[in-house]
Amino acid sequence: MPEIASTLRVLPPSPWTARPGARTAWRCEPAPAEVRAFHATLPDYAPTPLTELPALAAELEVGRVFVKDESARLGLPAFKALGASWAVHRILAERAAGARPGPVTLVTATDGNHGRAVARVARLLGQRAHVFVPRGVHPRAVSAITAERAKVTEVPGPYDEAVRLAAEAAREADAVLVQDTAWPGYERIPGWIVEGYSTLCAEIDEQLTAAGAVAGPGLVAVPVGVGSLAQAVVTHYRSRPRAQAPALLAVEPQAAACVLESLTRDAPVSITTGETSMAGLNCGTPSSIAWPHLRNGLDAAVAVSDADAARAAARLAGLGVSSGPCGAAGLAGSRAALIGPGSGPRRTALGIGPSSVVVLLSTEGADANPHSAHVTAG
Repeated sequence: MPEIASTLRVLPPSPWTARPGARTAWRCEPAPAEVRAFHATLPDYAPTPLTELPALAAELEVGRVFVKDESARLGLPAFKALGASWAVHRILAERAAGARPGPVTLVTATDGNHGRAVARVARLLGQRAHVFVPRGVHPRAVSAITAERAKVTEVPGPYDEAVRLAAEAAREADAVLVQDTAWPGYERIPGWIVEGYSTLCAEIDEQLTAAGAVAGPGLVAVPVGVGSLAQAVVTHYRSRPRAQAPALLAVEPQAAACVLESLTRDAPVSITTGETSMAGLNCGTPSSIAWPHLRNGLDAAVAVSDADAARAAARLAGLGVSSGPCGAAGLAGSRAALIGPGSGPRRTALGIGPSSVVVLLSTEGADANPHSAHVTAG
């Protein structure tokens, strides 16, 4: 896999960056409407809950807080099946139109959830799956992938190395790479995966309206790895009228804040990542197709520690929401932005006041990506 930029170094402490004017200066085309219609045809489809948590609204000093709970999506404990199912649907339809019958091997690299989703879709559709996992992925996460009858190759290097090896393996006959990150020359299938995530945003619109928050959110906090989900969120909210545009906050681990570093430099860079309990966010290079959306559409990015994420997960659990460290990153980042040290200027940059509506995307359940870090809630 080619690197987006030549920079490769350990990320220095850089917890926050703001992008003034993102809500008003840039717009894009919306995701295809047929994505939601496709998901509605799937046997296990149902909108995931959007849970209002008044206790968090009081804590964050805002009007209302809603958590989009992705702990049970299409039979899996994370949102990733939305993108995998739409992309595989498009791949198989294209192969059928090209008179290429017979099973295909779907190849991917993963920190856990995406690979499990690809393996699940492959099994249900009678296809094969080969999943590459980087170092640090918990054995239980690997077992969950093998339980879907997928071949698993464990890689001694980081996520980016697993992606490179998966791309090499997919060059074999009757194999297709289904990766949720893009680079020059490999962008169409990652684009389909991003389109698949749009269903999550469409559900939020409907659920906020049903809850009486008809004006929509004032802030959406999204956990970020390579940026594919964030790209979907940016696409959704930056394709609507400026008056309806919320602030968008990206949240990453301090050990793997490649998007924050790229935004700080105003250019996409690759970084050396460290160990983190937020395994699904442990990525060192932004997706090439996500980067323009992130650069132009995000209002801010913040990096949080493993301890911050663990405390946020414990807080959500106490309020009845199952969330792993990746999913809880949105709450951890919102705490840092809205009530942490220096929060006054940060709230101003995000346009957040005491009556604002905040939506936190909890992208996985507590058991989606097992990890070894345990921190007492505080």
